[in-house]
Amino acid sequence: MATTQTRPPAPKRPADAEPSEPAPTPGLQGAWWKWAVGLLMCYVIYGAFAVGGTVNFAGSGNSGRIVFFHVPVAILSYVCYAVAACYAIGTLRRRDLRADAKSAIAMELGVLFCVLATITGSLFAGVMWNSFWNWDPREISIVIMLLLYASYLVLRGAVSEQPETRARLSAVYVLVALIPATFLIWVVPRLPWLQSLHPPDTLVRPQNTSASYKAVLYPSFLAFTLLFVWLFQLRYRVWQLVQRRN
Repeated sequence: MATTQTRPPAPKRPADAEPSEPAPTPGLQGAWWKWAVGLLMCYVIYGAFAVGGTVNFAGSGNSGRIVFFHVPVAILSYVCYAVAACYAIGTLRRRDLRADAKSAIAMELGVLFCVLATITGSLFAGVMWNSFWNWDPREISIVIMLLLYASYLVLRGAVSEQPETRARLSAVYVLVALIPATFLIWVVPRLPWLQSLHPPDTLVRPQNTSASYKAVLYPSFLAFTLLFVWLFQLRYRVWQLVQRRN
């Protein structure tokens, strides 16, 4: 009589393990929106020099065109931290290494946008105030923000051989440092007793910007935000491929 062999049940995959095939990154899918990002960014770059009119604050004139790039990356330098904090909560609640990877990616991109905000801000300061660095409250805040990002990367590098411990410590750091980061970006520059060279609430006053200026400024926010999403997806895809190879 022929005997049938029963196979043992396949071992269950841990919740934080990566699948054999990298899953698509949540968010926008397909190539159409990437083409849209490219076209939109080309419009912003072209419009910064050919479409956008001058601005009427602090006598900036044509030097105010740097705002098309400076303000979006400055805002994204904080948005990246907020995104990292959201994934840090998921890391602590579910012990999910994928959430930890996404939190780390957001912090890495935060370093990029923070550096870009510092460079573009220094260029504007050099033209407007005859000095590339003036120890303005906003300048000091963005540098401290950059140090917070750098400290995070140092922390992850110090415990790189222990993924679970690294994920837990990194998540706690992000959530704790979110408080001073928020205070530095949104509170310190607006304290009444601190003298700042940056004119307050400049872009929200209709008389300070022309219609052609707004026609470039507002799309620049969308363009840089979508660029952040695209870079986030690419970096997470790389992480998935590395996990698959290992």
